[in-house]
Amino acid sequence: MSTERRIAHLDMDAFYASVELLRYPELRGQAVVIGGISGQPQRNADGSLSFARLRDYTGRGVITTSTYEARALGVFSAMGTMKAAKLAPDAVLLPVDFDSYRHYSRLFKAAVRNICPLIEDRGIDEIYIDLSEHPEQTLALAKTIKQAVNEATGLSCSIGIAPNKLLAKICSELDKPDGITIIGMDDIATRIWPLAVKKINGIGPKANAKLAALGIHTIAELAQADADLLQTNFGRTYAAWLLQVAHGRDERAVTTSSESKSISRETTFERDLHAVQDREILSGIFTRLCTKLAADLVRKGYLCKTIGIKLRYDDFRTVTRDLTLPSPTADATAIRRAAAECIRRVALDRRLRLLGVRASALSKSDGLQQYDAAAQGELGF
Repeated sequence: MSTERRIAHLDMDAFYASVELLRYPELRGQAVVIGGISGQPQRNADGSLSFARLRDYTGRGVITTSTYEARALGVFSAMGTMKAAKLAPDAVLLPVDFDSYRHYSRLFKAAVRNICPLIEDRGIDEIYIDLSEHPEQTLALAKTIKQAVNEATGLSCSIGIAPNKLLAKICSELDKPDGITIIGMDDIATRIWPLAVKKINGIGPKANAKLAALGIHTIAELAQADADLLQTNFGRTYAAWLLQVAHGRDERAVTTSSESKSISRETTFERDLHAVQDREILSGIFTRLCTKLAADLVRKGYLCKTIGIKLRYDDFRTVTRDLTLPSPTADATAIRRAAAECIRRVALDRRLRLLGVRASALSKSDGLQQYDAAAQGELGF
């Protein structure tokens, strides 16, 4: 790999849940879910703690994240809490603590930056790192980074290292938790092609189902697929992208500039959601995206004056809408209200496969702006 770019994708392992386990080490090895603002542990007379359980939950909340033990029971992020309670009634329920998560996010990124300064911030729990010019051997460097993260935070991370961002992102998921995966272009046939197509970031459940209907299940099958067949079913642009990524090609640079033009948060759903029938689920996801976006703005020291939304329908059509505010903000309630106004300006006549919220027209904050992590309001669906 000496003649190739060395791009790393570092992903913190079950980040929110792992931060909570630092606070409550007695919960290690148990199914734990994080979500909402209720469920604060109660101190008993003997000094021990009593934890809320999913079976006792009532409400319309959404799971933010879960430990690997809870995931083994089928409980994942963006799932309705009541549904999660049916799958894992004995799981511990803890409230979210974004102040703590932001603190540990700053710690792990500072630790990495001290070793490799060329970092692209991708959110609270993941970064890309350009290692191309670093003199240290790849495996040793990855171990050095992981050790630095652990010493700074007490947490583990997984790292994928490859010639580009696409492959590095895939690799960071292969040996979770606490893994290191390193590949070169010569390894694509043996390490990448056997994987399911859904492992490619950008192929969501709907595209995965359409590919399966065409008999395309693995990345190898996608790489060998007929271009005309893909274009007929997905359109020219997406079809061309599918073939490109199936062969492991990605020329995107690691963007290290601190002067962002925009900041966004988006998610592709596990299944297509209906604006009316799945209103409760969509509302929870929408609030979470706005809250995370506000946290990103605060963490990076920005205010925004324009809020936008992105919707992708089940037929892959994508629409965007923007709203410019009277004054800059990083407040989650204001962001959610503006994004809801944007949603009211689009047709909701088809099921949705993706929802995103974007902040643009950025300006530097004076550090005094705060955000409401429990932002509420009516979703504009």
